[in-house]
Amino acid sequence: MRYRSSRSPLVYYLIGFAILIGFSLQTNNSLAQGIFGGAFDTGPNVAGCPVFTTNNIWNTPVIQLPKHVHSDDYVARIGASSPIHPNFGSTPDNGIPITLIGPNTPQVPVTFTYADDSDPGPYPIPPNVRIEGGSTAAPDSDRHMILVDVVRCLLFEVGGANPQPDGSWTAGAGIKMDLRNDSLRPELKTSTDAAGLAVLPGLLRYEEVAQGEIRHAIRFTAPQTQRAYLWPARHYASSITDETYAPMGTRFRLKANFNISGFSRNNQIILRALKIYGMILADNGSPWFLTGKPDPRWNDNDLHQLQQISGSAFEAVDESALQMIPDSARADPTRVVSLPGGFGLGLGLIR
Repeated sequence: MRYRSSRSPLVYYLIGFAILIGFSLQTNNSLAQGIFGGAFDTGPNVAGCPVFTTNNIWNTPVIQLPKHVHSDDYVARIGASSPIHPNFGSTPDNGIPITLIGPNTPQVPVTFTYADDSDPGPYPIPPNVRIEGGSTAAPDSDRHMILVDVVRCLLFEVGGANPQPDGSWTAGAGIKMDLRNDSLRPELKTSTDAAGLAVLPGLLRYEEVAQGEIRHAIRFTAPQTQRAYLWPARHYASSITDETYAPMGTRFRLKANFNISGFSRNNQIILRALKIYGMILADNGSPWFLTGKPDPRWNDNDLHQLQQISGSAFEAVDESALQMIPDSARADPTRVVSLPGGFGLGLGLIR
């Protein structure tokens, strides 16, 4: 005998719809991709190479993460009244440049001051390599070199780099990373940044602004930090144990209610990224200095308008719930939240 249900077809449609919604909530990252037109389908890239995976913590939205319990203390210590500062611009010596290389670039010996913390040489350094501050930068300055092998998608970073008469180089530290995975450096190992992180994923690049969207957190510095680090950082550079100072790796974001509508299109794109992806404390330095790649297309006068914004417009967030494996920067995709209503990615939808 066949049993006939007394429920109407409408009931079954509603049940099916509820199941579909439940499944979508279980896979909220996929839901976000559908709602926002593939906004998370592709992450940042350099010359076609991914800058780590789309689930890497650098490339993960943090707009709905909880405020860190020490947020107010951290902001006060860095400088609540200090303005943010774009530490890059239109001239070649203003910012950290990127040199694109291929697999046949000559391998050059490099001697490191912090050899135990560095990936050993040789390194692929072409004669025309670009150096932070330019070739005439002071020998004891940061002098970062960032090299991207665009065929094999490998990253090489060298800090404090100085050429020698015999063709070799001396440097403070150096790292080698595969841009196609999310492995972190060994714990307690520094890099060309005090936090033990790569510099490349946090650089502001004009080409991203020209495309209308920045899909990653931004690297920044603070004058004093705590003798501690938070994931994804791997290293500290301080003797201060006072917990009111921010540890290396602390993530900050521009507050959701900060009105960005009065800024230029390009600055709105930067500020929108600071709301969605935030910024990561990566090194000791001047307060709220944002790092970017030099590019003649930057409008320096326009960038300076960002200095109207002070540290009080930011808050630290707690991203610990996104960590899955200690030695991986991949964020837990089941805990990555979709963007709420009013936080669309198109220009002008975040005010």
